[in-house]
Amino acid sequence: MVQVAQLGKGADMSDNQQKSSNVVWHQSQVTTAMRENLNGHRGAVLWFTGLSGAGKSTLANAVEDRLYAMKARTFVIDGDNVRHGLCADLSFSDDDRVENIRRVGEVAGLFVQAGVLTLTAFISPFRADREKVRSIVGENFIEVHCDTALEVCESRDVKGLYKKARAGEIAEFTGISSPYEAPENPEIRVDTGSDDLSVCVDQVIAYLLKKSVIQHV
Repeated sequence: MVQVAQLGKGADMSDNQQKSSNVVWHQSQVTTAMRENLNGHRGAVLWFTGLSGAGKSTLANAVEDRLYAMKARTFVIDGDNVRHGLCADLSFSDDDRVENIRRVGEVAGLFVQAGVLTLTAFISPFRADREKVRSIVGENFIEVHCDTALEVCESRDVKGLYKKARAGEIAEFTGISSPYEAPENPEIRVDTGSDDLSVCVDQVIAYLLKKSVIQHV
């Protein structure tokens, strides 16, 4: 019987102490390098960040389409989609935004261990949170800044979110009542405000080829 099962109600061991005493990392016999060799490319996280309406999801899915055509193993983790399950319990407060990105970063890190090219589309407004994900993923973290001016994003506003935020109907909305901290030195910066989608996709693919994340087919 393990120690935790013997503690009973009178135990004073904290949750963190229980975790450190009883949770042990299990090392798989199949390594990340072996999975990458099978896939024919490296595992990596393409972290698309930008304002709402900057085209993150559109670009991430277009890049995935191109990678799929190149026979790469891919998966897109979308900001709206995780709010239906993994992060359904979180609000849009600053603290919950931090936790939202932490959870996604951990999941993305697992995908990298599987040798998968993982594309994430999140506003992820705070630099510290993106750097935390970088520390989780390591050298395989590729920050992609979808650089679009606020007025362009507002002019798109297909969901009507900016209009609601301006009217005070949505609190803590990034770019209006909550800040967006743009990347200072992203691996890739794409002008999603003026360049065609295909140009932006080409730019991302060119970077992956240059860094030998993927190979020419």
